[in-house]
Amino acid sequence: MGNNMKKIKLDIVGLSYSQTQSGAYALVLGEISGRRRLPIIIGSFEAQAIAIEIEKMTPSRPLTHDLFKSFANAYHINVQEIIIYNLVDGIFYSKLVCNDGKKIIEIDARTSDAIAIAVRFDCPIFTYEFILSTAGIVIEGNDFVYLENINETPEEKTVTAAASPTGFTSLSTEELKSKLQEALFEEAYEKAAKIRDELNRRKAS
Repeated sequence: MGNNMKKIKLDIVGLSYSQTQSGAYALVLGEISGRRRLPIIIGSFEAQAIAIEIEKMTPSRPLTHDLFKSFANAYHINVQEIIIYNLVDGIFYSKLVCNDGKKIIEIDARTSDAIAIAVRFDCPIFTYEFILSTAGIVIEGNDFVYLENINETPEEKTVTAAASPTGFTSLSTEELKSKLQEALFEEAYEKAAKIRDELNRRKAS
């Protein structure tokens, strides 16, 4: 099992709107002990599922990954770790390492789903050296914005600006709070995050 198959622990360091693919998001994982970053392009549904959990927002009804966790918990199965174990033609292959107390079982998963599950089980994410050396990008300094521009997309900006005057700043705090509840109920998490940010900004100022 040469050095090439060495397991490397990763952290989520960023989630932002993809510059290259419309409607997609770039999930960026970083090695804990180094400067390499692994960007993975994922869909907006999965990006939301990851963002919601990181931001600790509670959807009105369980999302697919919440359901998965409840189901696993109900049968006393724990997801121990996630391994991004292969990279073929630009597609990352992942598996969940699950434990029911008696035996360990590995289950294949799409990487975006695996990460959405990892943040819910609070379990570590690993990959192998050969994957990081193939697909990793080295960054100078820590210049990644964390969940910063997940909803700042050029396309969306023009659309939302035209469709609705998103002037949360002009609303009273009470109105904002009820808008936040509404947004959560409609499962409009990006909107909810913006409202939450505005509320936090007011608290701070």
